Amino acid sequence: MLRCSRVTKSLGSKTLFADVSITVNPGEITVLTGPSGGGKTTLLRCLSLLDSPDSGIVQLDDRVFDFNERNKHEVGIPYPYLTIVFQQLFLWPHLTNRENILLPLDTCGDAEQEHLSRLVAKFEMANFIDNYPNQSSLGQKQRVALSRALLLNPKYILFDEVTSALDTRRAEFVISELSDLKASGVAILLITHDTAAGKKVGDTFYNLENGSLQLVSQGVHQS
Repeated sequence: MLRCSRVTKSLGSKTLFADVSITVNPGEITVLTGPSGGGKTTLLRCLSLLDSPDSGIVQLDDRVFDFNERNKHEVGIPYPYLTIVFQQLFLWPHLTNRENILLPLDTCGDAEQEHLSRLVAKFEMANFIDNYPNQSSLGQKQRVALSRALLLNPKYILFDEVTSALDTRRAEFVISELSDLKASGVAILLITHDTAAGKKVGDTFYNLENGSLQLVSQGVHQS
């Protein structure tokens, strides 16, 4: 279970959100909506410990990180056990798409190569897998970033607008892939403006707006 309790985060003098609590359970898809600039990506970064909250508690399974302590200490980022697909994608321009996908792996044996081959076929990447990112469309790069995350077999995946650059057919395919990940026990947090897509797969729904997080519905699949 990934959970934050009463988390607050500010940027300079501006409080992005305050006293936020959210839970992401294994085998479920938690959907987070809200207006642009409302702090959704920052909350994702706090949950993944890429950014430290100003206060509050983050729990990842049996690991508890208390940011209320007066003497805060550095914490280890739980990657790749927990991984993120950012909207910005963060692909290295001097590496091919294939090299970008393989880059996070410590080793690349037969099993990893077979897994990559399945992802290439599944996401229809054969005709651009050996191109560079600047030779690829935004939708192609989004599939590369998604494959890079999936190749790591994470237990928790946080997605920031994972279908935003995809056409309708491929977006529906990715949504179907999220359903398969959910069925395998992976815990997913999905930030999206596509409420229809979220309702197809989501179990628990939150909305972050004006610095406040509201639980919209819980435990009811809305498809």
